Amino acid sequence: MVKKIGFIGCNNMNGAILQGALKSKVIAKENVFVYDVSPTVMERMKDLGVNAVQSNRKLCESSDIIILGTKPHHVQCAIEQCGEGLEGKALVSVAAGLSTDVLQKLTKGKTRILRTMPNTPAMVGAGVTALCKETDLLEEEKAEVVGIFEGIGTIEWVEERLINVVAAISGSGPAFFSMFVEALGDGGVKNGLPRELSYQLAAQTMVGTGKMLLETQLHPGQMKDMVSSPGGTTIEGIKALERGGLRHAVMDCVDEATKKAERLA
Repeated sequence: MVKKIGFIGCNNMNGAILQGALKSKVIAKENVFVYDVSPTVMERMKDLGVNAVQSNRKLCESSDIIILGTKPHHVQCAIEQCGEGLEGKALVSVAAGLSTDVLQKLTKGKTRILRTMPNTPAMVGAGVTALCKETDLLEEEKAEVVGIFEGIGTIEWVEERLINVVAAISGSGPAFFSMFVEALGDGGVKNGLPRELSYQLAAQTMVGTGKMLLETQLHPGQMKDMVSSPGGTTIEGIKALERGGLRHAVMDCVDEATKKAERLA
């Protein structure tokens, strides 16, 4: 990539994007500029060999495309700190809840904006990023951004009205899946498996199941039925999950996460 890429906020999500992009070599260290309010995070960024600058304004002045990765309640402050440095630049937001309209108002319409929703598996090249179709980025800027996110996983273009649901499923999903892996692992420990082995089995089974669903295009219900032999162990476990209200709890989980994303706006 030839454009200079700036990362405002380099912890958690933006940090995962940056590390994944560097690992996959879709961006070069010398073309990356970073700023974070945390001295600890900045030291970590310096260790990566990227350009650590002293302010958001300096970052914007040095970059062509800026990836905004601060917490939603810090976005307004971060944009104000950018000052005129944002004018005429491309701003890619990974902040949950903040609509394109809100971002345009905060930047006074002087910035081209693309709203996205990535997730943390980007750090290991297995992320998925939703990009809002409603964007005024130039075609060459879109191509650069797509290159970054395709370098750390897969992308999906969605209408912005759906982005809060995406945040609940793929954005928050790594936390939800991690809880299930932890619970499945605890079940293994309860029945005698060493904890490390139990977590390994649970996590790899989750990875393999996802890969199989994607590559075979099987309906999740078909996958379940393939494993559930008549009178076998799996159907007994499924009965326990149904008794515990797994489906209801998961659907409620998506509802609540979506509502929170909507309230953040």
